[in-house]
Amino acid sequence: MTDVLHVRGVVLPDDVTGDLWLHGDRVSLTPAPDAVTVIDSGFVLPGLVDAHCHIGMRPTSQVDSIAEVRSLALIDRAAGVLTIRDAGSPVHYGASLDDDPEMPRLVRAGQHIAAPKRYMRDIGVEVSASELPDEVRRQAALGNGWVKIVGDWIDRSVGDLSPSWDAPVMAEAVAVAHSAGARVAVHTFGEESVAGLVRAGVDSVEHGTGLSDEDISVMAAAGTALVPTMLNIATFGPIAEQARTKFPKYADHMLALRDRLPGVVSAAHEAGVAIYVGTDAGGTIEHGLAAREMLLLHSAGLSPAEVLRAGSWGAREWLGFPGLVEGGLADLVVYEDDPRKNLEVLLNPTLIVLRGRVVGR
Repeated sequence: MTDVLHVRGVVLPDDVTGDLWLHGDRVSLTPAPDAVTVIDSGFVLPGLVDAHCHIGMRPTSQVDSIAEVRSLALIDRAAGVLTIRDAGSPVHYGASLDDDPEMPRLVRAGQHIAAPKRYMRDIGVEVSASELPDEVRRQAALGNGWVKIVGDWIDRSVGDLSPSWDAPVMAEAVAVAHSAGARVAVHTFGEESVAGLVRAGVDSVEHGTGLSDEDISVMAAAGTALVPTMLNIATFGPIAEQARTKFPKYADHMLALRDRLPGVVSAAHEAGVAIYVGTDAGGTIEHGLAAREMLLLHSAGLSPAEVLRAGSWGAREWLGFPGLVEGGLADLVVYEDDPRKNLEVLLNPTLIVLRGRVVGR
């Protein structure tokens, strides 16, 4: 029989010093006399969230097995990330890891859907405009609630970013995903593609460097989320310079998009757009850096409390997971000091509990 665990501390976001009793995977607020106290001080958050992560990818080499997928997810777990939205994976691990007790909770897209020769090699499934609706249906079935569409990429024939398909084609793809019961996350850097996609009703904009104030107003009215992946966008410099000889227009564009992202995030925040933490781990970013992404969101104008919401309880709610309430899920991270006063506290968790089990100290 599994011991009931007892946690005491300042529980956020309620900001009340209190007690939690963890009966397996569930939280209770009712005292359990024989519970094992695992910590009796500190600041308690629902587990952190990386809402744009690729556990089937690593920056340095191809991932070839489900065992490697699992090992990458455990790197994120060690940083306090107990929920991952996998925003596309070339490894078809499917539902095999969903109920693994060692794994963070997984919300999955299938494989990235991209236009032919318009994405990173061997990552996405590449389809023409006529093939896109059927592929969206297929990837909706392979995920567990999300579809990932690559909305733009460099078009070598024009030497710059351009939309992957025409706006009506992408709008139809969004409608098909919704009819299949999936939400749509869309990769987009450029101005033209994101303008059409937010008006097509996507559920989250990933990166969003090209968002205009008008686009942001549309997102705020529709409840569309932004996951800006600021760590990833900061890497645009070397990418641009590598491309400069052949594609100078693209290089300049990418640098301009990089430089404007903090302002985009600030404007979206001021407009009331829901913003969530996502690192883009697995592409050019190493796993386990959610806290670093949270620090960048703070630098873009979110208060510490808003950053914590974006990377913890708010993001969990958005993805369908209850917090540290009666009957909620027993996922939590404890910090010695108050992260609302200093977000760098997030870099050093004191205790990590996943599914009612201590998995890190």
